[in-house]
Amino acid sequence: MVTVMEAREPRRRQRSIPTLGALLLLSLPGCYDFHETGPLSPDPVPFPTVVSIQVEYVQPNGCIATTVNCSDLVVFFGSWMRAGSEVQLSPSPDHHVWTGIVTGVPVNFPPSGSPYVVRIYDPFLQDEVVVRYTGRRLTVGGQLLEKIDQPGAHEEGALAYIDELGKAHNPY
Repeated sequence: MVTVMEAREPRRRQRSIPTLGALLLLSLPGCYDFHETGPLSPDPVPFPTVVSIQVEYVQPNGCIATTVNCSDLVVFFGSWMRAGSEVQLSPSPDHHVWTGIVTGVPVNFPPSGSPYVVRIYDPFLQDEVVVRYTGRRLTVGGQLLEKIDQPGAHEEGALAYIDELGKAHNPY
């Protein structure tokens, strides 16, 4: 036979659990209202710092071209440039020196990733049907570039890092 006390005890336990849950719910702060603030926006994509650089190229004294006119313009190319955005250099009063300003060059110094490949199309060097580029005798941002990528090849170019002042740096 079940006593009155034993019969009440399970009921007390059943009542105490909902009461404890109700107390927990009351002790929690109010519900978050999703309508007061909008969703978090992603961090903005940082735009690279861009600078202008001065380019100077010393052309060889003699023209060996057999496939183009030696009076064609000298053209500068950089690996960050899109097709069609190459820069035609202007002859300077000094004989066989071509100069120009290239704008919109993304800064990549201190070194982050690969250095840029810069090259020159010089009509004096075109002695074959295949177009030949050079990275020699090229000064970018006041720095004579010494590291050559693919020396002697048709796609030869010089390697450079560009800092926030528009100065080039040879790779280490």
